[in-house]
Amino acid sequence: MAKDLDELLDEVESKFCSPDPLRLGMAQQPRGCGGTHSSDRNRAAEAKDNLRLADTFKKTDDLDSLINEIFEEPNFDKKTFKLKSKSSGYTSDRAPIQGLGKSCSPVFLGGSTAPHGIGTNTSQRACDHLRCVACDFCIVSYDDYMWDKSCDYLFFRNNMPEFHKLKAKLVKKKGARAYACQCSWRTIEELTDLQTHHQLRWVCGKH
Repeated sequence: MAKDLDELLDEVESKFCSPDPLRLGMAQQPRGCGGTHSSDRNRAAEAKDNLRLADTFKKTDDLDSLINEIFEEPNFDKKTFKLKSKSSGYTSDRAPIQGLGKSCSPVFLGGSTAPHGIGTNTSQRACDHLRCVACDFCIVSYDDYMWDKSCDYLFFRNNMPEFHKLKAKLVKKKGARAYACQCSWRTIEELTDLQTHHQLRWVCGKH
């Protein structure tokens, strides 16, 4: 009778009572076996370790999933791309302009004996890159020539910058240099500062 009662209790317990994971090793042991307390403790400790290990793996998987979600988020790549494009755009917009030459300071005009080049206070050279801001023509110059006194505005307006047409008003003169644009002209014999010729709208076009 007692045996039948034990079997009935075992059946009820197995169907309606979920076994304690920590006592899993003990529950699996058949009744009547002479298991020791130390064996039960070892099995319980092993079950705890297994649970801890499973929990650790679960947390690691959750962390990996979270990281993957962050990197797979659509806005993540867009923000990174926009930041780079703005940075590169900023860099390109503010890049220093290359290729601009140096300007004469002050600007000198000179006769045929004056060397050409960049004029400075210590290196006084006649500028050979002159440009007129009034007519927007480059200034031409002819060594050992002077302009005839009959030159007028219409002559240069109609004939610049053709030398074969301009030479009709050029007179040979040793040491002189004839300068002209479409609206102005000068004959220079000595090195002189351009600022002394107030009527001329000429500037250094940079070397």
